[in-house]
Amino acid sequence: MITYYNRHHALHQGRFEMFRGELVPCFEVPARADQVLLELQRRKLGPLLDPLTFDDALLARVHSPRYLDFLASAWDQWLALDAGNAQRDVLPSVWPARGLRTDVLPDNFSARVGLFAFDAGTPLTAGSWAVARAGAHCALSAAQAVLGGAPAAFALSRPPGHHAGADYFGGYCFLNYAALAAQHLHDAGLSRVAVLDVDYHHGNGTQSIFYERPDVFFASIHGDPLTEYPFYLGHADETGAGAGAGFNLNLPLPRGSGFEAWSAALEVALAAISRFGAEALVVSLGLDTFVGDPISGFCLQSTDYLRLGERLARVGLPTVLVLEGGYAVDGLGVNAVNVLQAFA
Repeated sequence: MITYYNRHHALHQGRFEMFRGELVPCFEVPARADQVLLELQRRKLGPLLDPLTFDDALLARVHSPRYLDFLASAWDQWLALDAGNAQRDVLPSVWPARGLRTDVLPDNFSARVGLFAFDAGTPLTAGSWAVARAGAHCALSAAQAVLGGAPAAFALSRPPGHHAGADYFGGYCFLNYAALAAQHLHDAGLSRVAVLDVDYHHGNGTQSIFYERPDVFFASIHGDPLTEYPFYLGHADETGAGAGAGFNLNLPLPRGSGFEAWSAALEVALAAISRFGAEALVVSLGLDTFVGDPISGFCLQSTDYLRLGERLARVGLPTVLVLEGGYAVDGLGVNAVNVLQAFA
């Protein structure tokens, strides 16, 4: 298994996030990727490579130019307001709710942050843009490796990506790595690409990016949005729109679900991907389905991730795997590498 590793990921390290009415230390921390790296090295599971470098124009294949411009300049704008802001992260405090305009870019910095954010749990820091960009390069590199004949490749970076939409951040995510990988595979000539999201939290950003397209099939197994973040997408009746009608599959499960129910949903998702005729698969590999995860509610065990890896390998498609969530830090390395080793 080839792994592309973002060795600069710790440059993004939020201080606090808003959680259940108070500012708390961030759940999304550098130790997440560090634990996966240590376990990969311990098991000697293939080469560990720096990502290739890609033109930022590829990011604009998925994300809007004005959003990318905001991310690239946000920290400098924050410091220009007050030099003391260097010791404070950026969190939004105002949002354009229904009926308010989003087409006009405000001059006020706080208003711009709220225009491009959908929650108060995703601190933007001095290193956020550089780290997210490098993470995108990891995912694009993994896609390039698969295009070059590798059966699979893994993008190891953080923060995750699947909650980021074409023009918004949230859920710890700034750039959508899985969507970028899928788009890159498609741009290289693959007419049908599937994205399978196995994170506990619905990949709202990925769904939104491809919802009206027939060339990228999106399937997600996740906690029921009636009770689980991100709440406002992920229902079973969301099946695509326009040309994309029928190419979106959501399989929400109740909190407390174990591997039996989860693996049954996986079979439904993989059967749909097979019917779609996918030529390559991108996996949003969230490991917050683990029983010990502090902000999730499924009950998978570490050995279940071996079974997941075996099942993904049997699909027989060139596969890009991208690290998403997983906040039980001590178990994350074992769980992630169980998937990769069993696949390999």
